[in-house]
Amino acid sequence: MKRLSSLAGAALAAAATWAPVSSHAAGVVVLNEGFDSVATLSNWAQINRSMPPGTGWFQGNADVFGAHSGAANSYAGANYLSAANGMGMVDNWLITPTLSLNGLSTLSFFTNRAGDPGFFDQLEVRFGYGSNTSADGFDTLLLTIGGDVTFPTQWAQWSTSLDVQGEGRFAFRYLGDAATLDYVGLDTVRVVTAVPEPSTYLMLLAGLGAVGASARRLRKGAPVPSSN
Repeated sequence: MKRLSSLAGAALAAAATWAPVSSHAAGVVVLNEGFDSVATLSNWAQINRSMPPGTGWFQGNADVFGAHSGAANSYAGANYLSAANGMGMVDNWLITPTLSLNGLSTLSFFTNRAGDPGFFDQLEVRFGYGSNTSADGFDTLLLTIGGDVTFPTQWAQWSTSLDVQGEGRFAFRYLGDAATLDYVGLDTVRVVTAVPEPSTYLMLLAGLGAVGASARRLRKGAPVPSSN
C-alpha cells in the first residue's frame, strides 16, 4: 500500500501543478492545415454537388497567384470548372476532419481570388455537428465571402467563433453560376478550441484524494467485520 499511496500523492502534485498553467492557456489547436498536398489531405472530405459536377478542389496554381505561406502552390484552389465544362451551377465542398471541440472555438483561414474583373466568386463557411458530410447537416452558416460583396483579390484572413461542446466539422462551399465565377484559393486553416474547464481538474483531484484516503485506511488496518 505504500507504493499506492506514493503514486496517488505524485498524481495529486502533478495535477495541482498542471491545472493552473492549462487554465490560462489561450486554447488547444485541433486543426492546422497549410495544403502542401491537397490530394493527400488526411480525413478531409471533398464533395462536388455541382450540376453537372466537374473538377473538385485542387492543388493551388502558382501561375494564377502564390500561396499565403509555404511553397508557391501550397494552397487549395477551386474554379468555374467545378461545373463540367464551366457550364451549370457550382456547389463544391471542402470539409475539415471531424474535430473534438470543447466550448468556445475559433476557425481562422486565409482566402484570395483571381483579380479578373466581371466575376463574382462566392465562398460560404458552414458548420455541422457530428461526423457526417450531408449538405443538410451543415445548417449553421458562419460566413459568406464574395457574391454581391467584393471578394478580396489578395490574401486576407477571416475568422469566426462558435460555442460547441462535442464533435463537428467545418465546410468551405464554393458556389454560384459557373458563368459568374473565376478562381479562388484557401490557405492556412486553423481551429483553436477552449481548454477543459478548471472543474475538470477539481474532479480529478477529488478522485485522487479518495484513493489516497482509502490507502491510509488500509495501512492503519481496518477492523475485520465480526461473523456473529
